[in-house]
Amino acid sequence: MFTSILNNMEGSLTIQNALLCAFVSLALGFVIALIYGLQGAGSKNFMVTLVMLPVLVQMVIMLVNGNLGTSVAVLGAFSLVRFRSVPGTSKEMAVIFFAMAVGLATGTGFLGFAAVMTLVVGMALLALEKSRFGEWKQERKDLRITIAEHLDYTEIFDDIFQKYTSVCCLQKVKTTNLGSMYELDYHITLKDVRQEKEMLDEIRCRNGNLTVICGRRATGQEEL
Repeated sequence: MFTSILNNMEGSLTIQNALLCAFVSLALGFVIALIYGLQGAGSKNFMVTLVMLPVLVQMVIMLVNGNLGTSVAVLGAFSLVRFRSVPGTSKEMAVIFFAMAVGLATGTGFLGFAAVMTLVVGMALLALEKSRFGEWKQERKDLRITIAEHLDYTEIFDDIFQKYTSVCCLQKVKTTNLGSMYELDYHITLKDVRQEKEMLDEIRCRNGNLTVICGRRATGQEEL
């Protein structure tokens, strides 16, 4: 079904094929940048990079054209660029790899395949971004509550936690304010992340409106 426009080339590259691949690469790079922008992230510099990356990769693939020596040289150049670059988020790395894969497809002449895969992967990225897929990780929280010293911290919030959390574990207790208050640190898992404010309001009513801090659990750290 998918065929390369470069299949009939015998060691030569026509200007028509090169320009056609370049225009398709730029167009698909623009689509990739647009898809990433619709997710509400990314700077202008990164968006421009996404537009240009497919055509740059396509140029490299066309220049290599099966030459082993050139392939090794290109691999070394890409390695230097990789180690001098600043690491990004996992989403940015995935989109960069996406753009490079499109450039690889256009560089080998599979323009139809590149276009179809851009649409398929782009729609998948948008669908996953708009859905709640993976949000269960955000429901695990670190919770710090300050209470007065006369309150019994062992059971004071049990009914609230039973109502709003599926998992609740008291990690440590620390005295503060010259021993007149306690700081309670919990690891909790919310049943419904949308009810977080309701839970915090009930805790504030129970602890006399003292400080309550709730945030995403920090991996490998004890403090919030």
